[in-house]
Amino acid sequence: MSTIYSQRIILDVNIEGAKKTNIRFIKKLLLTKTATELDSISLEKDLILLKRLPAISNVLYEVKQIKENNYKVVFHLEENFTIIPDVNFWTTTNKQFAFKLGLYDYNFLGRNITFGGFYQNNGFNSYGVNFRAPNLFSKKWGLAVNHQNWKSEEPLFFNNSSANYLYNNVSFEVLGLHQFNLNNRIDFGVNFFNEEYTYLSGATDAAVPQELKQNKALFKLVYTYDSLNYYYQYVNGFKSVLNAQYVVTESNFQNKFLIFWNDFFYFRRMWKKGNWANRLRFGLSTNENSPFAPFALDNNVNIRGVGFLVDRGTGVATLNSEYRHTIYDKGWLAIQTNVFMDAGSWRDPGGDLNDFLKSEKLRVYSGLGLRFISKKIYNATFRIDYGFKVYDGKSNSKGGLVFGIGQYF
Repeated sequence: MSTIYSQRIILDVNIEGAKKTNIRFIKKLLLTKTATELDSISLEKDLILLKRLPAISNVLYEVKQIKENNYKVVFHLEENFTIIPDVNFWTTTNKQFAFKLGLYDYNFLGRNITFGGFYQNNGFNSYGVNFRAPNLFSKKWGLAVNHQNWKSEEPLFFNNSSANYLYNNVSFEVLGLHQFNLNNRIDFGVNFFNEEYTYLSGATDAAVPQELKQNKALFKLVYTYDSLNYYYQYVNGFKSVLNAQYVVTESNFQNKFLIFWNDFFYFRRMWKKGNWANRLRFGLSTNENSPFAPFALDNNVNIRGVGFLVDRGTGVATLNSEYRHTIYDKGWLAIQTNVFMDAGSWRDPGGDLNDFLKSEKLRVYSGLGLRFISKKIYNATFRIDYGFKVYDGKSNSKGGLVFGIGQYF
């Protein structure tokens, strides 16, 4: 219930603790403004909004009486360090040493702008440059521009066999960003890309081309409902992210491809140091009987321990659930343990919806993990999980380690 203090007017709004973040920019985002009535709901919404910014780890506010019916509001910020290197080393499926080096600023110019890029070598050279400014034009309107030249060796599956292909995607993307209110926003725009597959090794089939190169246009819509509330490493609330894409091929505009998926997130604080986290994903695409299916079954995407790119499909239904418990929390560092369960099922390319119900499509993995979390650096969570097979109706995987930066979801 909103508390509006009758005729109690805000004479001043102060921001304390901002070092890099632009104070005028912060004030532009706030509902709490000078010459308006003091409103407790607006203050609470401003706290949630500010804590969602990458630049801010926590916020408190203070209301001070200046004179009768006149008040000053002070927001006390704890800033994150937001210039983050992106460094990864691994070995590929053919034992090739690979690395990725990047640098991103998640508060570029102090205005909630993400800007940066990466270079990757996994036997092939890849790079990307990303710019995202949600409040570039106003409090509610922004812009994102992305360019990527991505190369990777990927397995394709057909006729109970597989082949390795070099996949190359060169793309240019422009998105409009609109924030309706605290909980609802959309991203919309177009991505022009060239997609190329080149055969490297493995099985062949007359029906599967050994080289495929196409120019395509992808029209994208992302709708996000977000009611999450953050307190350092703890999260509480519900979030839904709908991705819808419509792809046309330049050489044949009759060749159209649709894909959508929705992620539902539910987080709940448990006792003093616990956090229950859940992600449910359901997605479908145009059901072509092709090895180039869009949904991948992979360690780093949906099922921890299952392996690297072990299957593809035109439909996906997965559930990730884990309990995170903080065992150390002092100063800038927090350490969490977690117990998790990942489960999912897929629709084969050209298959039926009842594929989801077939036992050979079901995978269930469980495991344990650790999280090392910096409370002063944005998204600086080093995670390590070990997933082991509970049930897998198709593969021979027994499980394995999964490393990454940031929470799994």
